[in-house]
Amino acid sequence: MEPALIALIVVVLLAVVVLAKSVTIVPQAQAKVVERLGRYSRTLSPGLALLVPFVDRVRATIDLREQVISFPPQPVITADNLQVGIDTVVYFQVTDPRLAVYGIANYITGMEQLTTTTLRNVVGGLNLEGALTGRDGINSQLRSVLDGTTGPWGLRVARVEIKAIDPPPSIQDSMEKQMRADRDKRAVILTAEGQRQSAITTAEGQKAAAILSAEGKKQAAILDAEAERQSRILRAEGERAALFLQAQGQAKSIETVFQAIHDGKPDSGLLAYQYLQTLPKIAQGDANKMWIVPSEFSKALEGLSRLGGSDGEGARNWMDVDGAPRAAADGTPPAAPAQSLDTSGWFDSNLPPAAEQPEAKISLSSIGVEPSLPSTASPRPSLAQATEEARSTPQLGSGETPEQQP
Repeated sequence: MEPALIALIVVVLLAVVVLAKSVTIVPQAQAKVVERLGRYSRTLSPGLALLVPFVDRVRATIDLREQVISFPPQPVITADNLQVGIDTVVYFQVTDPRLAVYGIANYITGMEQLTTTTLRNVVGGLNLEGALTGRDGINSQLRSVLDGTTGPWGLRVARVEIKAIDPPPSIQDSMEKQMRADRDKRAVILTAEGQRQSAITTAEGQKAAAILSAEGKKQAAILDAEAERQSRILRAEGERAALFLQAQGQAKSIETVFQAIHDGKPDSGLLAYQYLQTLPKIAQGDANKMWIVPSEFSKALEGLSRLGGSDGEGARNWMDVDGAPRAAADGTPPAAPAQSLDTSGWFDSNLPPAAEQPEAKISLSSIGVEPSLPSTASPRPSLAQATEEARSTPQLGSGETPEQQP
């Protein structure tokens, strides 16, 4: 190979190397720290950048995005001498690439150690319960300490989170028992409260039901009393009217019997007949073991025979039913026949209707019922009017037909 060709190849290779050393590309969200002859020169931003070959070099490439670092569990002793393991997560971002490169040798390691020491200082002043329930306070204190310390390193701590706090197994068992007891306690309290509310509601319902039942019984008793009062008043009115009518009937009956006896001029024969009718009633007693015929029995029979007409043909016989009076044996003219009785007013009590009685007019406003009086549109005929109509109707004789009546 000729020396000229070799020299050309060497020149080309040297040009390529020089070009590669002179041009660099910085990706987005990254920065490169450039040193010139061992000293810091500048920080390259994203894009195409030119370097002086063999003079400038890239010391480090820094990621400018927010980064997340999870540190392994760190043993921490609380104020009540319990050792717990705490996992932490730190969110940070590089704000100054030059300080991140020259301010600390390894900012990741420095941040981890700083987090561990700060966590022990913070949690060491708290007991286990305070550490478990005060995570927000611990996070705020860690972030404040880390952000203030890593500022000269060109870092910004966004937030610090405690991922887990792991107490010893024995403590976990005790905590579970305590939690279970507390939950059982709350369950018992809630159950008792529910039973209390249920009992109160049931009692209120029973009270309302008893009140309504008592009101209903009261109204029913009032209605029954009103109905019984009205019924007794009407029944008393009916009994009074019946007794009055019965007394009127007995009075008319006695008056009629007395008038008939007075008109018939009774003698000893009639009295004997009445005596014979009374004798069977005397013997009807259960205590009567024997019956003695009185001595007057023969005289009563003689009077009865005379009543039958044994003393003469002209004597008046009380057994005659033809109604024609006869002359007496001594020639005395027969008595005039008794006048016919007027029975038109026998059954008139002359009493107002029961509904118009003062004691029957009761107030039914409490039950919403208005007393109704009997309708007077079509009055019914009284018993006296019916009797008068029956008497005025012509009677049929034996063997007669309606066509033979005059």
